[in-house]
Amino acid sequence: MTLDNFPPVMFGGLILIMLIGFPVAFSLAALGLVCGFYSVSMGWFPAQFMANLPLNVFGILSNELLLAIPFFTLMGAILEKCGLAEDMLDSMGQLFGPVRGGLGYSVIIVGFILGAITGTVAGQVIAMAMISLPVMMRYGYNMRYATGVLAASGTITQLVPPSLVLVVMADQLGRSVGDMYKGAWGPSILQVLLFALYTFILTRLKPEHVPGVPREARTLDGWALWKKCLRGIIPSAVLIFAVLGSMGGLPGIDHAIATPTEAGAMGAFGAFLLAALHRRLSWGLMQEAMAGTMRITAMVVFILIGSRVFSLVFQGVDGARWVEHLLSHLPGGQIGFLLAVNVFIFFLAFFLDFFEIAFIILPLLGPVAEKMGIDLIWFGVLLCVNMQTSFMHPPFGFALFYLRGISDTLYKNGALPAPVESKDIYLGSIPWILLQLTLVVTVIFVPEVVTMMLDQAPTIDPDKVQIEMPVMGDAPSDLPPATAQDEQKAIDDLFKTPPAEGTRP
Repeated sequence: MTLDNFPPVMFGGLILIMLIGFPVAFSLAALGLVCGFYSVSMGWFPAQFMANLPLNVFGILSNELLLAIPFFTLMGAILEKCGLAEDMLDSMGQLFGPVRGGLGYSVIIVGFILGAITGTVAGQVIAMAMISLPVMMRYGYNMRYATGVLAASGTITQLVPPSLVLVVMADQLGRSVGDMYKGAWGPSILQVLLFALYTFILTRLKPEHVPGVPREARTLDGWALWKKCLRGIIPSAVLIFAVLGSMGGLPGIDHAIATPTEAGAMGAFGAFLLAALHRRLSWGLMQEAMAGTMRITAMVVFILIGSRVFSLVFQGVDGARWVEHLLSHLPGGQIGFLLAVNVFIFFLAFFLDFFEIAFIILPLLGPVAEKMGIDLIWFGVLLCVNMQTSFMHPPFGFALFYLRGISDTLYKNGALPAPVESKDIYLGSIPWILLQLTLVVTVIFVPEVVTMMLDQAPTIDPDKVQIEMPVMGDAPSDLPPATAQDEQKAIDDLFKTPPAEGTRP
């Protein structure tokens, strides 16, 4: 074994050890340590290189940006459990229900709004399925459409700011979280429009799959219905604009008045206020929310430590140079690189979740993309769009697992008239995966979808630059011009001044 051959062997070991199924954080750390000590024994780098590992890990964990993760997680956990999703789905379902495909539209819109305030796929899919799936089955919606729209709308949360994925990507790519959020707004809105367009087309091609709800089934009407809708939307919108606007994460806002950590803390406080507004704030809710926050934060930290151990050793054996050489020589230049990377991420997402991909793979791809002249904000948002599909892949997609579990529970409780088959869940997800991949292709070939929301740097045309030099002898503009008489008087006074004592005249 030579040093030149070791990086591909180490990368192959990474893929193999992740397929085993053991927790990724510990697998990465073990692989990194084994490869590190083997490299020391081979003399590829000194033992002091491994001795710096604790300091390196401590330096990574001291990053204040990572403090935003528990705050945003706590914010989402509180809003997930305070009944906001149930209220919004009930009101939106009654508002759009009489329209053909109306329940599908309401799920898509509520999924977008909840994605901007909760940030958790599991809670969002479960909450929406508990409310909407029985209603859809009651009024004759096609089972594959119903399960597909619920799973797809739940995954929107990974792209809509303030997504945790974007926070991690901003940290790994060394870019501003606010700029990453601004870049994600365009694809987020476009994805919602694609989902709504698919539903609209389905209402024309197969109207029996998405029937309207009879008007007599509505329990609210008129101002009472609009009041209930606005009661859920307006406070949520205020919280979203306050959190994102304070950190410069909204288009048109050039300056941030808070760091991502401070904005996350403000969002968590706002979530407590919203829960109190809905009269759902209780000690039990707080306890569940804090326990969920602790689990997610601990998982992120351990993945970060394991990935750091692996990446440090991988860089020590010149693995970064091997990855750069491998990817930068692909045919097609930037487009070839982007297509190859996205295909790789798409298949890798069958086995890994977004945190693992962001911490393990992104540090290897980011430097290569930057050297190829690719904007890292656009690159990060593009990969985030791609990683959404990790929740929808049959048969490993977590959103499908959540939907499978909650549908069984609903059937056992009598809320569903018939069991939901796994075949319907898996086949129902395929059209929505294709829509997500359509968005990936759109972002690659139409980068303005991302960049149009970013603050444009001022451009300077070198041909129009003018530099005005003052003419020698000219007086400064802020002083009165001296006359000829004043100059002559100053010269006469100089010659009239007696010489100092002890000097020669």
